[in-house]
Amino acid sequence: MNTLSYKTISANKATVQKEWIVVDAEGHNLGRFATKVAKLLRGKYKPNYTPHVDCGDNVIVINAEKINLTGNKLEEKTYIRHTGYPGGQRILTAKMAQDKNPAILVEKAVKGMLPKNKLGAELFRNLNVYVGPEHKHEAQSPKTVNLNDLM
Repeated sequence: MNTLSYKTISANKATVQKEWIVVDAEGHNLGRFATKVAKLLRGKYKPNYTPHVDCGDNVIVINAEKINLTGNKLEEKTYIRHTGYPGGQRILTAKMAQDKNPAILVEKAVKGMLPKNKLGAELFRNLNVYVGPEHKHEAQSPKTVNLNDLM
């Protein structure tokens, strides 16, 4: 009898290999860009992906102000929040968010594609979004990834 082992290996916090990745948002559509970044954060491109473990990479997004919004989304897409007080509903359009801080658009899109639990909050902490081509994570020696090469 052949004694090969076919056990499934689950990743845990001690065995996960996390990397730093730089992704350029220039010329990408917001939703399609956010899905690929969420997959990188989740670790779904790795062969040792485990659903209940943070096995994804730390992602740095640069040039967040150059992201595309197709159609009329710039004027019609709204972000609604509530202050908690009566009459405290606040509405922010995508155009207003882009004028205020363009990183908000990318952060909200990616956060909406992560799990809505403690793991999702932990994964979201691995995302760093910057306006412009400069970032402050040179010490981690991140590698640049072209999202067009990923599925």
